[in-house]
Amino acid sequence: MGRELTVLSILEDEQEYQSMARSFADKEMAPHMKSWDEQEILPVDVLKKGAELGFGGLYCKEDYGGSALGRLETSIIFEALSTGCVSTTAYISIHNMCAWMIDSFGSESQKSRYLPQLIQMDKLGSYCLTEPGSGSDAASLSTTARKSGGKYILNGSKAFISGGGQSNVYLIMARTGGQGPKGISCFIVDNDMPGISFGKKEHKLGWNSQPTRAVILEDCEVPEENLLGSEGQGFSIAMKGLNGGRTNIASCSLGAAQAAIEAALEHTKVRKQFGQSIASFQNTQFKLADMATSLQASRLLVRQAARLLDAGSPAASVYCAMAKLKATDDCYQICDQALQMHGGYGYLKDYKIQQYYRDSRVHRILEGTNEVMKMIISRDLLVE
Repeated sequence: MGRELTVLSILEDEQEYQSMARSFADKEMAPHMKSWDEQEILPVDVLKKGAELGFGGLYCKEDYGGSALGRLETSIIFEALSTGCVSTTAYISIHNMCAWMIDSFGSESQKSRYLPQLIQMDKLGSYCLTEPGSGSDAASLSTTARKSGGKYILNGSKAFISGGGQSNVYLIMARTGGQGPKGISCFIVDNDMPGISFGKKEHKLGWNSQPTRAVILEDCEVPEENLLGSEGQGFSIAMKGLNGGRTNIASCSLGAAQAAIEAALEHTKVRKQFGQSIASFQNTQFKLADMATSLQASRLLVRQAARLLDAGSPAASVYCAMAKLKATDDCYQICDQALQMHGGYGYLKDYKIQQYYRDSRVHRILEGTNEVMKMIISRDLLVE
């Protein structure tokens, strides 16, 4: 297979984006993927190099330096980058979601203050919705924001925050009104505002090149001009961010699976048993065929969801859920099968396949669990 299938069904301009991102992944990310994982390093210098190519604000408008690409081009880029490091690319995708939220819903003052530095990745962004007591049931969040003079006072905590403690800008959903989604607002919180602190760095199965911490808000003072959008709009902003976030994380799974297949091809061609390469066995060939077909089916669904997002289709949210469900499930299985083809070597950290396997596992949990994706899809099917 190699890399040919990654450029099928895309236009010439899109192929150029794919080629640029894959070249960056091969040169700047893949050689360091192992050490970033083992040493738990967020490679800020590499992020800034990527920002020079436009990776810091891929679908932000050009007004403040964004690349103004569509979600399809963005998906293609995230897939290519993930072949070099899934964990680091996933963080870039979250940062992009935060920048887009400010670009789409922020005031001119907020845009001019935050976007140039976010797009250049001189400052990093984190998305803060999940809480210890509200994961899948995000609308039940309990973090509060109380208006006091010209400020909001935030109290509560956020869990599993990618970039926590290292990011500079946090988009935090907090309750300004009654129960349910309409009582939630979104705030732009700087890491040096009074009352914000961070929990211990979590030790994780994968995604080790990005820190994960709780974000703790204890009478955190946020200027009223840092309210993003209007009061009560926060949950809508968060969900719109997640639609794109689901195609982004699905794209990261595509990249993991692509790299896993490439590693399996390389290994099975050189590994010999019973006097011949294991690639010559029909069982291996059929497994590879299944993996390639599954990857391509996932890729086509992700790209369809991205196209619908670009078109502003009312069906986009359901297709994003389908794409996230299909790609993250199937691509994880591809990584698992590729590891199996490596035999015992696949279980060693000297071989990169185990890292694609570990890093892609969490994609079935975050940006809405795959069980929640099934809820979204089935509810749409049952609407009369």
